[in-house]
Amino acid sequence: MRNFLLVLFLISILSFGCKGDVKDVNTNQTSKIKTDTISILDNKKPLSDIIVKPINHASFILEYEDIVIYVDPVGGPELYKNEKDPNVILITDIHDDHFNLETFEGIMKDTTQPIVPPDVAIKIPMALQYNMFAVKNNARVDYTKAGLDVVVYSVPMYNLREEALKYHPKGRGNGYVVEFGGKRIYISGDTEDIPEMRNLSNIDIAFVCMNLPYTMTVESAASAVLDFKPKKVYPYHYRGTEGFSDIEKFKSLVNEGNEDIEVILLDWYKNP
Repeated sequence: MRNFLLVLFLISILSFGCKGDVKDVNTNQTSKIKTDTISILDNKKPLSDIIVKPINHASFILEYEDIVIYVDPVGGPELYKNEKDPNVILITDIHDDHFNLETFEGIMKDTTQPIVPPDVAIKIPMALQYNMFAVKNNARVDYTKAGLDVVVYSVPMYNLREEALKYHPKGRGNGYVVEFGGKRIYISGDTEDIPEMRNLSNIDIAFVCMNLPYTMTVESAASAVLDFKPKKVYPYHYRGTEGFSDIEKFKSLVNEGNEDIEVILLDWYKNP
């Protein structure tokens, strides 16, 4: 009960901010997310300046200069012992391939800024909630370190197919659009090819899931990518109940439809 009340308090103060300043992005969830000024301030940086480190399945690390962002860290803190400490932790949903309390406790530092859905926040002990922002879809959090700015938008992620609605109901989890290093990065979380994804704009790097029965087919993922046209796309979160999705086919479908989109295939399952 105390944790639940604290989460309600955190949500209630988000619009006032301290380290983060949170506000609505759009009341119309199918509208395109507007590009913030940070993407204009430093638009001369090449995409190669942003380092992508896959950890496992949905878990990865983004690095740019002194900014380190952990996405859905799970698998135990030992997986991260040789990595830089996180400035920001993004968690998309409650499932154990996206949130693991032991891992969270092991990597959390005094200066780390976690951004999580409210349903995840209530699973985190009060002692670790001191820097946490619990945000629903269509919110914004600003983070600054040593003059480097990070802007995080929480965006919808959910299932469309009737048989899959039980996995990810609309409004529970968050995808994210992250702006830093002069780039806009989309992290799908667990979702299907929803209108909010198809209507994204000005995305430089996208991480797009594809696994059945939990998210979507490679065909649906490719179709959505061809709609919102990121400059680069990483298929990730592609292990389902019947094994791995065909990411080579995803690459072919995307490049047949738009050869200007760079599809990058990494080994997301090198760790057990």
